[in-house]
Amino acid sequence: MWQLRESAHAVLTDEGGAILDERTGRWTHLTPTAAAAVLLLLASVTEDQAASRFAERYGIPVRQAARDVRTVTDMLTSQQLTATTLGARRWRR
Repeated sequence: MWQLRESAHAVLTDEGGAILDERTGRWTHLTPTAAAAVLLLLASVTEDQAASRFAERYGIPVRQAARDVRTVTDMLTSQQLTATTLGARRWRR
């Protein structure tokens, strides 16, 4: 299941959205389609399921939707906003 990291908080609307990274205090702004991709990723069990829903929502081929959704996940991963970028869990004392 795709997730944002614990310190990332999304604000998503039909007009777009943003993700706050508490660690840096920076906002990542999202276009309406990128916000929809994040919403569908968070609501889906797999990335393929999110892509299928994205394709249905925008009336595009599933293959194109998968590329679009992957572009969003790659961008958020590169900014270390996804849970998959955490690596080993760090414990606080």
